[in-house]
Amino acid sequence: MGALIRRAHAQPAGAVIADGLRLDEARQAVISGDRTIALSGMEFRLLRYFMLHPGQVLSKSHLAEHVYDDDSDRDSNVIEVHISHLRIKIGAALIKTRRGQGYVFGASG
Repeated sequence: MGALIRRAHAQPAGAVIADGLRLDEARQAVISGDRTIALSGMEFRLLRYFMLHPGQVLSKSHLAEHVYDDDSDRDSNVIEVHISHLRIKIGAALIKTRRGQGYVFGASG
């Protein structure tokens, strides 16, 4: 799935960079300054999708469509839980909630 996203957005492997973060696809981690932060599989996929769509409002259902491989847990609050974990790891200011709309990634979002 990652290869499909890379091709769709013309991003070479390992070159996803946004808002001071750089994804390390080989280690499934994010690098912020000199700090490497390990991510779960879902956190990594969510953050990667956010970083490929900075400033865009992404609904929970839209995110679920693009980060889940199957239909499991798409309608539960699992996305919200993973976003909460991401906020703890990378800073709450980078992922903002737009009430009734979804989430926006980026310092200016």
